[in-house]
Amino acid sequence: MTFTGAEQAAMRRALELAATPGVPLGPNPRVGCVLLDDEGRTVAEGHHRGAGTAHAEADALARAGDQARGTTAVVTLEPCNHTGRTGPCAQALVGAGVRRVVFARPDPNPEAAGGAATLVAAGIDVGHGLLAEEAARLNRFWTFGLTHGRPFVTWKFASTLDGRSAAADGTSRWVSSPAARRDTHRLRATCDVMLVGTNTIAVDDPLLTVRDDHDRPREHQPLRAVMGERDLDPGRRVFNADADTVHLRTRDPEAALADLFDRGRRHVFLEGGPTLAAAFVRAGLVDEIVAYVAPMLLGAGRGAVADLGITTIADALRPRVTDITVLEGEEPNVRLTLAPGKD
Repeated sequence: MTFTGAEQAAMRRALELAATPGVPLGPNPRVGCVLLDDEGRTVAEGHHRGAGTAHAEADALARAGDQARGTTAVVTLEPCNHTGRTGPCAQALVGAGVRRVVFARPDPNPEAAGGAATLVAAGIDVGHGLLAEEAARLNRFWTFGLTHGRPFVTWKFASTLDGRSAAADGTSRWVSSPAARRDTHRLRATCDVMLVGTNTIAVDDPLLTVRDDHDRPREHQPLRAVMGERDLDPGRRVFNADADTVHLRTRDPEAALADLFDRGRRHVFLEGGPTLAAAFVRAGLVDEIVAYVAPMLLGAGRGAVADLGITTIADALRPRVTDITVLEGEEPNVRLTLAPGKD
């Protein structure tokens, strides 16, 4: 399928709009829209700002007003064909007199799909597949939730070369380097839940917020989730006003994820201790591993993960390495990104 240079540039701009910082990651997809006139000039732009707000197409149409007639709508996702909190975008485009619609990828949600057929039936020229891979990456976690009915789980940990996350006396600050800690905050900002166990809160008293390079809290914070049945001191820092916090009173990873999914969360950043990590790994509920490895040896101390029930090397879990990055600085760390092996 052939697309004009103006359409290609508009789709890149639509992807930028969809990725606007501060837009909630779930439960709706991130979508951007650009309206072009016959000369390829931008008439209006729009993007979705979270559940209950105008969809990207409706946002752009409202900004364009009567100038929307005869335009080409370039959208990062197939216009929806259903009525939820807002009306169907496909019908809105038809009603506005849009001449052509170009979208990146079909809507994988069966309840919302079918917009392209509605547009074609109304006599609108439709093209699709432009920058489809980029659009898929943008909504990777939303699509995962739609397919699996639970949030995507990224398990992050830091360890020494011999796999220790803390020394024998319990000290762990700092196993990771300053560069690794900054990188961790960057990754935290891409998620909508930070999950730890009650023991981490009781012992370490972390803030669990996303902070910038100057250690200042960022404006938009993920939900802080604490998992476990024990009561916690309400004076722990995780319960302060820096971000919302929920106490999930369960030890069952599936139950915790179901609760978070029902709250509209789609990407969990698992930062708990070795016991919680082992529970998720044993349940097959880790979808990505991010490990920061420091060039130091302890020889004893707490491991990065607790007993996985593996007794022989033949049964070892062997995640696939997808990225290796050296984080430079006075104390270089290596960041490994891995995808767990699936049967």
